[in-house]
Amino acid sequence: MTYLKLEVTMEKSVVLVIGFWLLLLGNGVQSHRQDKKHQSLPRDQPYRTGYHFQPPKNWMNDPNGPMYYKGVYHLFYQYNPYAAVWGNITWAHSISYDLVNWINLDIALSPGDPFDINGCWSGSTTFLSGEKPVILYTGSDTMNRQVQNLAEPKNLSDPLLREWVKSSHNPLMSPVDGIDPKNFRDPTTAWQGPDGLWRVLVGNEMDGHGRALLYRSQDFITWSQSKEPIHSSTRTGMWECPDFYPVSIDGKNGVETSSLDKFTKQVLKASFDNSDHYVLGNYTAVTDNFLVDTDFLDNGSDLRYDYGNFYASKTFFDSGKKRRILWGWILESDNTTDDVKKGWSGLQSIPRTILLSKTGKQLIQWPLEEIEKQRIIKVSFENKELKGGSVLEVSGITASQADVEVSFSLSSFKEAELMDPSWVDPKLLCSQKTASVRSNVGPFGILVLASKDLTEQTAIFFRVFRSKDNYVVLMCSDQSRSSVEEGPQKTIYGAFIDIDPLNEKISLRSLIDHSIVESFGGEGRACITARVYPKLAIDNQAYLYAFNNGTLDVNIPTLNAWSMKNAQIVSSTKRRKPNLN
Repeated sequence: MTYLKLEVTMEKSVVLVIGFWLLLLGNGVQSHRQDKKHQSLPRDQPYRTGYHFQPPKNWMNDPNGPMYYKGVYHLFYQYNPYAAVWGNITWAHSISYDLVNWINLDIALSPGDPFDINGCWSGSTTFLSGEKPVILYTGSDTMNRQVQNLAEPKNLSDPLLREWVKSSHNPLMSPVDGIDPKNFRDPTTAWQGPDGLWRVLVGNEMDGHGRALLYRSQDFITWSQSKEPIHSSTRTGMWECPDFYPVSIDGKNGVETSSLDKFTKQVLKASFDNSDHYVLGNYTAVTDNFLVDTDFLDNGSDLRYDYGNFYASKTFFDSGKKRRILWGWILESDNTTDDVKKGWSGLQSIPRTILLSKTGKQLIQWPLEEIEKQRIIKVSFENKELKGGSVLEVSGITASQADVEVSFSLSSFKEAELMDPSWVDPKLLCSQKTASVRSNVGPFGILVLASKDLTEQTAIFFRVFRSKDNYVVLMCSDQSRSSVEEGPQKTIYGAFIDIDPLNEKISLRSLIDHSIVESFGGEGRACITARVYPKLAIDNQAYLYAFNNGTLDVNIPTLNAWSMKNAQIVSSTKRRKPNLN
């Protein structure tokens, strides 16, 4: 009976979604293939993605104010409507029912007032009482000072929230009392304490040290700064795009930002040094005291969302499915000349769910389940032995646009290379021990966006080292041979994964999409994203391989790989606006 009920529910859901898209397509919505703006791009676009979010053209950076409102997902993002370089920054706006297929609406916020004349920069959305969404964002004012501003929906009955109105009270927060006006930006989602006051954090730097300034308000208009930041660090510089939210200690669901549940840990994320770092701790709402478990970069700690190309991220609580979802900006790794030539720059990551690990020591990330609906053609095999020095082609799918899940195991790790105590930097270690450097246990993994003769290849792989008391698993993403072109950056990334290889398989999932590879090791305990620009391994000339360049044999218990169909990303026109009423 339960199974039958589930089938009916799914069927209704599909009908609703199809109806939504047909309605919009019938009311002045054009697909990118028909969009004149999109047609103005060069025809040769080997690096444009198939199922990642990106606008039709031009520059995109930080995700802003993602939210779920009346059955619709909203994503705002930093956007230059005129060029493929940073500048003229607005809040672009897209909506979705599934976080995979999108409709681009008109720009939500554009510079034009004294408090944001030089740019509408990053910020967040918050739901006030009555489920009223509002935007807090940074504006660059007439004196190029960074100030915090408010915008509200013009029509709350419109689930698409197509029009936004800036508050007459702007700016709400200004850089006074010694705050550096050049380093005062990116307000978080606000949360409400037990005293009824709203709180919000703003990123800041003071004397070269990163800080998250705390502000409080009764009415969301008049804000007062706390005497002390909620947290600061002497080990970092400016904190951009801070985020502050609870995660459940023992649950599988996300937690609403204002939750006062005592069975939670608090996450503080800050973007600095081109990465998104986070700390875990305990937050006392009554006193606004945040006590971290281990501080940023202390005692060798280096917790990051992603150890590759991933920055300026933003989470939101999805009230529809009770989960917390993470978006991140994926920068280009070519140069500005290439961006201008191809007509666009910047991607958004595949949205990821976030949970606290069972150990309580780190976060676990995983691509949201909706992306699996893009899977079409599948190939798989089990219990495949990879001899030392061997390569195995995984054929039958579109390797330039794919989803791959694979696990590895070995019968013994006793011959693993001894771990040198000085090897504390995984990125450096991966750069020294690339995929071509052999050891006993590894490197083994997959070669993606590879040419037939392996001249070009991006290697995502593992090594296992033996230390005094346990084994250490290293995950690497090696872009050193990703392109025969000289121009693109070919950075090698690395991360240590908290895995006991004696008691669990070493697993990997990689989402491959023409010029981006998002990899999740150890079921999401370490994530590495890379941008690559192959010259040979493009479209149907891209290949996928499993490999083992170690001396010991490796077993593949399971490998599943799918071709991925394109996401539908369409643009609404100004002729006739969608109407759901």
